[in-house]
Parts: sequence; C-alpha cells; structure tokens
Amino acid sequence: MDDPVLRVQSQLTARDRTLLGWLYDHGVLTTFQLANALFPSLDFCQRRLRTLHRLRLIARFRPQRADGGSYPYHWLIDQLGAEVVAAARDERPPRRDHARLERRRWTSTRSLAHRLGVNQFFTDLAGHARTHPGTQLEQWLPEAACRRIGTFAGSSDSVAVLAYQPRIRPDGYGVWAEDGRQVRFFLEYDTGAEQLDVLINKLAGYRELFITLEQAWPVLFWLHSAARERNLRHRLDELPTMAPVLTGARDTAASRQLTPAGPLWAVAGAAERRLSLGDLGREP
Repeated sequence: MDDPVLRVQSQLTARDRTLLGWLYDHGVLTTFQLANALFPSLDFCQRRLRTLHRLRLIARFRPQRADGGSYPYHWLIDQLGAEVVAAARDERPPRRDHARLERRRWTSTRSLAHRLGVNQFFTDLAGHARTHPGTQLEQWLPEAACRRIGTFAGSSDSVAVLAYQPRIRPDGYGVWAEDGRQVRFFLEYDTGAEQLDVLINKLAGYRELFITLEQAWPVLFWLHSAARERNLRHRLDELPTMAPVLTGARDTAASRQLTPAGPLWAVAGAAERRLSLGDLGREP
C-alpha cells in the first residue's frame, strides 16, 4: 500500500521540516513571519509555501479586515503535514481530525492576534539569527510543552525534579545562542488588555519552578507600550523579587527598528540599563 508520508518525505528540505514543526507546535504563522524567519526572500517563501500547500502538507486561510480587504495568508498544518512531523519525532500519529480541529480553532478564535504576536516575537529572533552570524534560536517551545512533567529536568536525577509538573503557563520558552553563550528564557506576551495584577501573579508559578529546579532563567515581559512597561516596572519595584524579570516594549522596538534580540531589556528592580538578549548570558 502506498504510504503518503513515505512518498512525500523525499521531497522535503531541512527548512521544510522546521516550517512544518513550527506550524504543528505553534498553530498559525503568516507568510511574512515565515519569510522573515526562514527564507532569503518573500518571493522564494511564497513559491515554497505554494508547493507545500499543493502537497497537502499545509493549509491556509486569509482573514478579512474590518475596514475592507484582507490580511496576508495565515498558514496551518494540514493532516499529512501533522503525520510527517509525528513520524519524524517518533510520536504517535495525530488524530485523523487533527488538522480540521486546528483549522477550526484558529480561523474562529478570539486569541488569534495574541498567538500571532507571540509567534512574531520568536520569528523575529529567528530572522535576526538568519542574518547575523554567531546567533541562533536553538529552541522554541509552546505553552503546552512547558507544562509537561520533566520538560526542564535536564540531566537531573532528582525524583522531585523529574516528577515535577510546572504550574506556569508561559507564552513560550526559548533558548537563544549568541557568541557561544546560551540564554534560556520564558516569554510573557502582553496585549495591554489584562490588569497588571494578572501579569504579576504569574510570577508565583515561576518562583515555584525555579526553587524546584534550583536554577532560574529570565522571564521576559514583552509589553504593549513603553507607558505600560513603566507602570509594570513601578509595580514590580514595590514587590519582593520572586523571579528574574526583564521588561521590554514593542513600540520602543518598532521606533528603533530593533528585533527582540536587541538592547531593549531592563532588569526589574534595577537601574534602567538596556541589555540585548545575548547580554543576559554574560550577566553574573
């Protein structure tokens, strides 16, 4: 019997496999996000996406703008693509309706803008790495992976660490490499819609995780605006330190034409000296 997974695998490049894995893990990405992160040009990206779409590895939709017109194509994993990813990872095959459920989820969800914002952060890092030798986004995990038992156990042989199920719900976890140094971090992506107390209350879960692991990694709050960042920093200054927190603002990044890899990050509770993401691996 002809196996479509085996048939299509020989047509895939390493970049295709990265792209499929991202869609499988992170739900939805736009043409421009994928082009910036993985391809030398938008035209090259569009051609390859059309090929993967024709092979029924990925699906697409195009939301309509409220004021007329439409957004760029948004890409999702298709059923065959999900099966290819699962096979490559030696995981159980996805449910037969996996792609249909994902398509329904992201074409109708109110959280689409938030997910795209989170994915923009990580694809901006990948795009930066693509054009800056010596830098790399080595790992990008979604919230679901961060909540699994043993995800952050590493080489620990502690029963408590191996059995610990994190209570955190980050928007993502990444490992950034720069000049031979690694920076592990969690991302909290702020839309500006939540009360600041909601953001602050998330730190208790990180404190518990770091106490269990006996090590701590930066928690990056990527704020909607510089004004909101100032307000959050003022609140954090009044509280005991529960986790290593850094803040940055998207409007500042846009005005300075910087990616999240740039000197945008300030340590909460300290003087407002801006660090790059790579600097965090150099801090004592």
